[in-house]
Amino acid sequence: MLTLSLATIAALAILLGSGVWIAFALIGTAWIALAFFSPFAPGPILASDFWGASYGWDLTALPMFIWMGEILFRSGLADNMFRGLSPWLNRMPGRLLHTNIIGSGMFAAVCGSSAATCATVGKMTLPELERRGYDSNMAIGTLASASTLGLLIPPSIVLIVYGVVTEQSISRLFMAGIGPGLMILALFMTYLILWSLVRGNRQGLTGHDESDMPLGQKLRQTLELLPILLLIGGIIVSIYGGLASPTEAAAVGVVLSMVIARWNGSFNARIFSDSLFAAIRTACMIAFIIAGASFLTSAMGFTQVPMQLARTIGEMGLSPTMLLVALTLLLLVMGCFLDGISLILLVTAIIMPLVSAAGFDLIWFGIYLVIVVEMSQITPPVGFNLFVIQGLTGKDIVTITKATLPFFLLMLLAIALMHLFPEIALYLPQSMTR
Repeated sequence: MLTLSLATIAALAILLGSGVWIAFALIGTAWIALAFFSPFAPGPILASDFWGASYGWDLTALPMFIWMGEILFRSGLADNMFRGLSPWLNRMPGRLLHTNIIGSGMFAAVCGSSAATCATVGKMTLPELERRGYDSNMAIGTLASASTLGLLIPPSIVLIVYGVVTEQSISRLFMAGIGPGLMILALFMTYLILWSLVRGNRQGLTGHDESDMPLGQKLRQTLELLPILLLIGGIIVSIYGGLASPTEAAAVGVVLSMVIARWNGSFNARIFSDSLFAAIRTACMIAFIIAGASFLTSAMGFTQVPMQLARTIGEMGLSPTMLLVALTLLLLVMGCFLDGISLILLVTAIIMPLVSAAGFDLIWFGIYLVIVVEMSQITPPVGFNLFVIQGLTGKDIVTITKATLPFFLLMLLAIALMHLFPEIALYLPQSMTR
């Protein structure tokens, strides 16, 4: 088993390090494992897995939600969110820094992409916050960290991928992501309030009070949030109430996003075609990776590495808590070198038998896994959000990483709370209509 494990890790590292597409790296690693360490022919298994991974009905929700996010990304939604939120946040400690957190949470709920959330909200908020005298490091930290919630708050592309490959209910995964997502938002905002009271206000790092806006103007700007709130609420309520499947809700969401974009005055044939082709490119990329990961999963099954790994760790007698600590450390290291979807697919291909044997609820574990993937989005050297922020601000990676460190630690706290109180993730899915 040791020889096979080392060969598999080496092959994957060499392929990824050489710049090969992730899907081809997964396929190549699986092919090597089957060709050299099993009596099975790789060709028929590859054909069967590619077909099996490409026709699942649940997978159709993926391109629809991506398309919805692309439409809203191009429709000026970030401008509306900033104008709608800012008049009400001036009296809170931290003032407009909260727009990064709340705005990212709201955009995450309709976008599903961490990088798109970071880029969209950041383009609007970072210049405004800098112009108004807010601390640049805190602005960067709140944006980079809160935008990772695009992976957790439904509709989440990563949760769809996890649900497809582990055969878990996507509807229940979506509902399970709401509680932890809101908890992380609350932790971020609490830290920001404490920082403002202890340091920010005293050192003049939280801008100045702009709460003297007339009530009528506040209400008019808040009305700009109404369409997007209705879109978010409609999708979540329809899935939670059993009125629509995630795929049906995604299709309705695409239509409503077009209506919102048109109402916003920025929807035309160019935006329609650009958003459509961007969604197709992204969805095809993800589907190709899913197919490659499915082949790697089968290869691992035929070589019995996961079963032997599970047996070895089981013989170590680790408690569920210690196993979770070990998995978190392992996943954080892997997350430094892989993007979120690739990490999800590699993990499900290798350690799911171990997770099932340890007695973890697979819906709960999916949310835990996504939170760890969120953390990897703000860890160098391959933290995608760090690169997005670097492109927006021109600051070096070390400075950006230091700014996100407190929020990274808050995510670790969120995992601990979710382990102590599993109902944070499981209450809503367990109370669903279907």
